[in-house]
Amino acid sequence: MVPAATIFILIFLTGGIYLLASKTNHLPPVQDAKIVIISHDHQQQIVPSKEDTVGDLLSKLHLTINQGDVVEPSLATHINQDEFRINIYRAVPVEIIDGSTTSYGYSAANTGRSIAQQAGTNLYPEDIAKVQPVDNFLKAGAVGQQVVIDRATPVNVDLYGTQVVLRTHATTVAGLMKEKNIKLINNDKVDPAPSTPITPNEQLSFIRTGTKVETVTETIPMPVQTTNDASLAYGTSAVRQQGSTGQQVVTYQVSLKNNIETGRTVIQKVVTKQPVTQIEVVGSSLSGIKGDMALAGISPSDYTYADYIISHESGWCPTKAQGQYGTCPPYAGSVPSYGGYGLCQSTPGSKMASAGADWATNPITQLRWCSGYASRYGGWAGSYAHWLAFHSW
Repeated sequence: MVPAATIFILIFLTGGIYLLASKTNHLPPVQDAKIVIISHDHQQQIVPSKEDTVGDLLSKLHLTINQGDVVEPSLATHINQDEFRINIYRAVPVEIIDGSTTSYGYSAANTGRSIAQQAGTNLYPEDIAKVQPVDNFLKAGAVGQQVVIDRATPVNVDLYGTQVVLRTHATTVAGLMKEKNIKLINNDKVDPAPSTPITPNEQLSFIRTGTKVETVTETIPMPVQTTNDASLAYGTSAVRQQGSTGQQVVTYQVSLKNNIETGRTVIQKVVTKQPVTQIEVVGSSLSGIKGDMALAGISPSDYTYADYIISHESGWCPTKAQGQYGTCPPYAGSVPSYGGYGLCQSTPGSKMASAGADWATNPITQLRWCSGYASRYGGWAGSYAHWLAFHSW
């Protein structure tokens, strides 16, 4: 009974320590391993890991990723800090209504476009995918979500001599012109007439006579929408909707004198392919050692700069000496009198004594010293710029 009771008490105390620590800034460190917090299947699992990537760890834990499941951050993301966070979102059945066609799939994506694409439905940038709840899941054969796709109509357009395909939700030629911001000026003509109803693959022509025009196709940059997510560790990110660049056709009116170009004026810009916004989430959970940036008084606006420098200097290891590679070594009881040491690789490490007597092991003390050191470059932003230029500071 005594050994059994002892084991039970130890297990109970260990669990209590982890529970208490999870509510504070740090979980207990594990030798040569990182503490990883995995949220999946309505539970939170805390494990020590020596695996290199998210995918490696999930494979070792036999956590299966099924069709349509979403893992944030991605499986290829390196586990590079304590209290690293992994979220697994399980896919649910979804119904995709695409005109007269209904299909079914599985998805844990967040937007209508992402759900449809993950379920195997190809979308053009101009197509609209709306998410709505399933009212009658017995009839629909799906639980939770239904995606209704509103397809844009393809139209063949001769745009002042350049043949393009436009996709539109307009019902008439005049509506297409308004949607695409095509304006007729001077002696411009459109064939067929503006009142003509739009039909799939119809041929439209925009013509300018009496002047020379030229068209140039340009790329429209992909817009990116970024939001913070406290369920992911600081420094990690995930893409919740894949974006893409767009295209536009720019039409110039060319001025000539004796058949020599003397100037050109933009007369039209028509978007022929809408850019798709990429939706990204950026981890904002400052747990683990990176949470010490806040405790050390580093401004949130400087977190990115400090994280970049420290990641490259020591890999966020407060006990790493210059020349040591791999995992973060335990404190050896003394610090080399030469070479770099600590989070910011102070050279020698004893310089950090000015920030506190516990400088050899306390990451907060080290970060306070690092902030003071960064002032020689005007602060963390200036230090970051210097590091990019010289790969040291």
